[in-house]
Amino acid sequence: MKICEVIGHVWATKKEQALNGLKLMVVREDKPGGEEIVAADTVGAGVGEKVLVVSGSTARRAVGADERPVDAAIVGIIDSLEVDREKQKAGTR
Repeated sequence: MKICEVIGHVWATKKEQALNGLKLMVVREDKPGGEEIVAADTVGAGVGEKVLVVSGSTARRAVGADERPVDAAIVGIIDSLEVDREKQKAGTR
């Protein structure tokens, strides 16, 4: 699972039929130089929100069908996050 920020929407009028009904969002991993990916939104996230993103078979299960061509899914909206920055800087978690 990754912490990401929603940075945009994806509109695709022509797409694989199995993607119909899915809301697609652009998310960026919440770290310096974080990768941008497209994720299916299962929770109603909006632009600017921090979210939890899963990938692979877990993402397909999150959208309710193993046969859907989904690599990433938003499964939670983060209300608050607490990180001990001093431990993180020292390389321990």
